[in-house]
Amino acid sequence: MQQLPKETLIELWLERSQKALKAAENNVTSNDLEASLNRVYYAIFYAVRALAEKENFTTSKHASLMGWFNKKFVYEDKVFAPELFEVYRKSFEYREKSDYNVIYKPDLKTIQKLLADAKVFVEEVRKVT
Repeated sequence: MQQLPKETLIELWLERSQKALKAAENNVTSNDLEASLNRVYYAIFYAVRALAEKENFTTSKHASLMGWFNKKFVYEDKVFAPELFEVYRKSFEYREKSDYNVIYKPDLKTIQKLLADAKVFVEEVRKVT
């Protein structure tokens, strides 16, 4: 299989991130709050995958990617504020709750806040990719 250039892969991850944000907005509009939480998290995840591609970091685990992002970009290189990592962490936790706990019902206000924060997160990551 042919490997694409790194710059192309980074842009594809960022495009996927933008699509996930748009899907999250559409899910909020149609009152599909569980799907919206999923898309909010994946918008962030895809943006971080773009960073990982740029930095030649590979993992198949969500928690490993999150830990790497926190260590490298928040604590070591100080590219992002700790509050940005909190957006990532919270979106992961809410997505896990929503995807795996059938009795959990997300509320609109929480999702709207997470979505707004995710947009900032993705934009901040885009600036450094």
